[in-house]
Amino acid sequence: MRILLALPFLGLLGVPFYNQESPSLFGFPFFYWYQLAWVPLTSLLIWIVYRHGARKGMQ
Repeated sequence: MRILLALPFLGLLGVPFYNQESPSLFGFPFFYWYQLAWVPLTSLLIWIVYRHGARKGMQ
């Protein structure tokens, strides 16, 4: 489960992949909204890993 914590790092590591303007979302270029999308996604992943550890008693 802890491998999920590496996903945001890997997702933002490949800057050439998301260094472009299109597709835009609500007027924001892809470069910005892709990075901003990782903020709540990272929080969700941290919560999932925490709940899994708490369920197993590894707080």
